[in-house]
Amino acid sequence: MDNNNKKPENNDKKPKSRIWIILIITAATLLIGTWIYNAISASQYIEKDFSHFLEVKNSDNLAEVELRHDRIVYLTKEESKKPAAQQKAFYTGLPTGSDTYALAEELNDTGVKVNRQIVEDNSGIMMILSYVVMFAVLFGGMSLISRRLNGEGMMGSVGGNKAKMYMEKQTGVTFKDVAGQDEAKESLQEIIDFLHNPQKYTEIGAKLPKGALLVGSPGTGKTLLAKAVAGEANVPFFSISGSDFVEMFVGVGASRVRSLFQQAAKVAPCIIFIDEIDAVGRSRDSRYGGNTEQEQTLNQLLGEIDGFDSSKGIVCLAATNRPEILDKALLRPGRFDRRIIVDTPNLQGRLDTLKVHTKKIKLSEDVDLHKIAQATAGAVGADLANLVNEAALRAVRQGRQAVNQEDLLVSFEVVIAGTEKKHTVLTDTEKRMVAYHEVGHALVSALEKESTPITKITIVPHTSGALGYTLYLPEDEKYLSTKDELLVELRSLLGGRAAEQLVFGVQTTGASNDIQRATDIAKKMVTLYGMSDALGMMAPATVQHQYLEGNAYLDCSQETSAIVDKEIKTILEKCYNDAKKLLENNRPLLDEISMYLLTKETITGEELMAFINPPVPESKDEETDTE
Repeated sequence: MDNNNKKPENNDKKPKSRIWIILIITAATLLIGTWIYNAISASQYIEKDFSHFLEVKNSDNLAEVELRHDRIVYLTKEESKKPAAQQKAFYTGLPTGSDTYALAEELNDTGVKVNRQIVEDNSGIMMILSYVVMFAVLFGGMSLISRRLNGEGMMGSVGGNKAKMYMEKQTGVTFKDVAGQDEAKESLQEIIDFLHNPQKYTEIGAKLPKGALLVGSPGTGKTLLAKAVAGEANVPFFSISGSDFVEMFVGVGASRVRSLFQQAAKVAPCIIFIDEIDAVGRSRDSRYGGNTEQEQTLNQLLGEIDGFDSSKGIVCLAATNRPEILDKALLRPGRFDRRIIVDTPNLQGRLDTLKVHTKKIKLSEDVDLHKIAQATAGAVGADLANLVNEAALRAVRQGRQAVNQEDLLVSFEVVIAGTEKKHTVLTDTEKRMVAYHEVGHALVSALEKESTPITKITIVPHTSGALGYTLYLPEDEKYLSTKDELLVELRSLLGGRAAEQLVFGVQTTGASNDIQRATDIAKKMVTLYGMSDALGMMAPATVQHQYLEGNAYLDCSQETSAIVDKEIKTILEKCYNDAKKLLENNRPLLDEISMYLLTKETITGEELMAFINPPVPESKDEETDTE
């Protein structure tokens, strides 16, 4: 390389730093020296009231007096007779408005030795000077520390860039580490190819992509996907959160945006990843309120995206789970125009994710990850990672060297219901109620045609607050539900309350969660799915925050809202009556299974079905015919 092209080093900063150090040391030395001198001086004298001084003076007991601008230091005749090392002097404050000259003359007339150190009262000036010195020391110290840490001035550090740059060797994440998101990975492959071969796109005249928006629920792996893109492309990876841009000082966020893109331009090709971009990219209309700092930061971000040359190989990736509140200018073509959905994984995706997370886990031979994937419908990658880790921790607690199938199943139950509460003791009546309640759920579900198979029924209390639960295990991955299937689910949910009312004639608080879930399903049937006879195909509700809680909010008149409430109540009452009638027709079976559950506390789905469909013994005639 040509050394002549190197930029000359700026050595002016070193003398300035040395000057600051000298000033700070000098000021600190003066302040500390003054403080030490005052402390030593104060320790040589004994403080007394002014009345004591007058008493000694009037009794003609003064030997020596020193008058200062703010105090009187005096020595009694008794103390003056002692050796100098043992003498103790006294001091007292000088009253406001005292005439020290007149006092000195009066003491001289009485033969007292007076040492006058009367100076002008410059205490106000001294106080101002002390504050100036103190603030100079503080400012200089903070400035010096700021320069050492950030390489820039004190105020410059406020707008400093918080982005962290990751090289591929530091992240070590590729698409092999991301499972269950095949569609998202396919959409990102083009960005990787562009970073590797940008000339292939420029030769044909195509405009290279500038940005892509990763949208999905929390825990689906949006950040992991962005890191995997950088790892696959082997380019620098800048990562920053949207909340890092917005601060209390107006203009700081815009400064950080400029700093981020300036750094990225120096090492292009690279990837800039902005996590939780909704913190800075919120819509600027009046519905969501105004924020001057946030709007300036967003404007700067839009300008930087428009300003950089995409042929240099800079790609902006962003992640959010609230795309509906993003500003439209942020999503227009030429900016974050590509929306990549990072959805919850399907059955095969969950299986692949479990394989990734168990890669470094020692598994026993009985582990069947396919069954675990079946049981975890709706789980995201973070949930599955937590499940595998909980299973590994349980294996260690049990003193085993490998994770078995039971560890995974118990960990799954811990995630949904919590751990068992071994010290919770239920009364016999409460235990019977819980048993009939859970068997009511299971029996209604088992007697229906279009129901989900049951895996386990337990009446052991858990830390989630459940005194028992019924676990279902779907056989196939389903993406659509018919009206009949939803009604079956409602009858199963209300079967617990129906069993309580049928057997004990009471209503308990144990059905609260069942009723909430049933109400939510019935509400969606009426307001979203068009399954109401009164409203027909009308959908009076709107889903907000689809990738967060996904709740539906009514957007209709009061008359329509009243009809909705009436329809929900009608559906729930009909399903409850159907479940109660089904249990009445099978009362002996309800009693038999409940007594068996009371004895064992936990039974499997196979044991339940053995009561409903008992095996038919072969007759002797059939055995003879067979022979």
